[in-house]
Amino acid sequence: MRTLTKDNKMKKVVGTFLLAFLAWHTSSAQTNQKMDKFIDQLMAKMTVEEKIGQLNLVTGGEATTGTTVSTDVESKIRNGQIGGIFSMSTPAKIRKTQEIAIKQSRLKIPIIFGMDVIHGYRTVFPIPLGLAATWDMNLIQQSARIAAEEATADGINWAFSPMVDISRDPRWGRISEGAGEDTYLSSRVAEAIVHGFQGDNLAAYNTMMACVKHFALYGAAEGGRDYNSTDMSLHRMYNEYLPPYKAALDAGAGSIMTSFNDINGVPASANKWLMTDVLRKQWGFKGLVVTDYTAVNELTAHGLGDLQQVSALSLNAGVDMDMVGEGFLTTLKKSLDAGKVKIADIDRACRFVLEAKYKLGLFDDPYRYCDEKRAKTVIGSAANHAKAREIAAKSFVLLKNENQVLPLKKTGTVAVIGPLANSGPNMPGTWSVSAELDKTASLVDGMKAVLGNKVNILTHLGSNLLEDPIYPKPRNHVRPYHSTRFPKRRRDHCRCPESCPTIRRRCGRTW
Repeated sequence: MRTLTKDNKMKKVVGTFLLAFLAWHTSSAQTNQKMDKFIDQLMAKMTVEEKIGQLNLVTGGEATTGTTVSTDVESKIRNGQIGGIFSMSTPAKIRKTQEIAIKQSRLKIPIIFGMDVIHGYRTVFPIPLGLAATWDMNLIQQSARIAAEEATADGINWAFSPMVDISRDPRWGRISEGAGEDTYLSSRVAEAIVHGFQGDNLAAYNTMMACVKHFALYGAAEGGRDYNSTDMSLHRMYNEYLPPYKAALDAGAGSIMTSFNDINGVPASANKWLMTDVLRKQWGFKGLVVTDYTAVNELTAHGLGDLQQVSALSLNAGVDMDMVGEGFLTTLKKSLDAGKVKIADIDRACRFVLEAKYKLGLFDDPYRYCDEKRAKTVIGSAANHAKAREIAAKSFVLLKNENQVLPLKKTGTVAVIGPLANSGPNMPGTWSVSAELDKTASLVDGMKAVLGNKVNILTHLGSNLLEDPIYPKPRNHVRPYHSTRFPKRRRDHCRCPESCPTIRRRCGRTW
C-alpha cells in the first residue's frame, strides 16, 4: 500500500479546497446570471413611473419613528407606487397587503416588509449595549437568529439592524442601540448580528435581510446632539468609525441605511463621496441603500433646496430607496424630464430594490413569511425566553460591590426607588417596538416573584425622568402611551424606614 507523504497530503487538501471553492463560485455565478436575466426582463416591462414606485418605502403605521405617516397605501400598491412597507406585522395583515400587489397591480411585483428588529422581536434581549457587554459573539448571533425566527414568523423579512455607529459621547442617547465606543468590538458584534439575521440562505422562510445603520458617523454628532453635524478627519474616520460598517457588509449584509447628519458639511443622504465613492467603488457594495425616516425631506433643512432638488441630489448621490417622505415618488419623473436626473440612476436604484426581493425569494413565493401556524409556535416560545434569560445573565457588568452588598440576602427589607422601579413597560429597553408591554413585569414585580414573603419590599417613585411637564403626556411615539411608562409625579421624598438596610435605585432613560 502506498503511503502519502506530508507534501502529497497537503496537495490533496488544497486540491479538495480549490474544487469546493470552484464549485461554489460556479453555482454563485449561475445564480447571479439567473437573477440578472429575470430582473432585466421585468424592468423591460416597467414604465418609468413603476420603476420610481419601487423606490418608495412607506409605513404601515404600527411603530412610527417620525412625525410623517403614509396615506392612501392600498391604492398606491395597486398603481405600482410602493416597493416596500415597514411597521406592519402579523401573517394575516401582511398576506392581505401582499395580495393587493400580487393580484391587483399590473406587474405583480411583491412588496418587501421591514421592521426595527433591534434586540429581539417579541422575545426581548438586553439592549445592544448590554449584548456587547457579554463579549460573546456566539450568544449575540443566537439572539439575532431568534429575533429573525420570530420576526419572519410574523411576516417580516427585512430588519433595520444592526446599528453599528461608534459613539464616545454619553450625551448621545442612541448610544444604547449600538455596541459602544470600541471599533474592534463593534465590528465583531456587527458580523455576528448579520450572520444571525441572514443565516446561510437569505431565501429561507426563517431568515431576513439585515440593514446596517446609520451610514455614516451618526454617533459622532457634535455635543451628542442627535442629527447634529459631524466634523472628522479621514484618518479617524477610516481607522475608528467606518470599520464596523465595513465589517457588517463584508459579513454579507444585504442593505445599508443612510444617516441624518452631515459629514464635514455634506449631509449623508446627499453625499456622493460617501454613498458612491466609498460604499460602491472602494468597498464594492452591491446591495440596497435606503434612507432613514424622511431623511430626503430633511435635506431641505440643511439648505440644499426644495423637495424636488433634494430628491434628485439624493438619487444622484447613490441612494436607492426613500423612506416615508415620498420625495422620490412625487418628484423624480419631473427631474428626469428636466434633465436633473438620468434614467440610468433610476434603473440602478430600481434594480437594487428588485434584487433584494429576488434574493429573499419573494418572486418565487411572496407569501413565504405568512404562515400563521408557525407564528403561534415560534413567537415568544419558552425556549426563546430561556435563551434571553441566559444572555441577560451574561450581560451584567458589576463595577463595584462595596461591603459585599451583592448578592442580596433573602431577608429583611429592601427599598427599590426610582421612576423605573415599578414600571413594567420600561423594562424591554430602548427601541423594542414589538415587545408586549402589557405582559412585561417591572423590577419590583420580578423581585417579589423571586423573594416572595421572605423580604419586605418597599418601592417609591422618587423623581421623574425629566423636568419637562409635557414629557409624560400621550403623543405620536414608537409605543402606545402607558401611565406607568412615564410616571406623572416629578419630585417627592421617599419615606422609607430608617432601618431599611438595602436600597436599590432604578432610574435612567429609555426611549
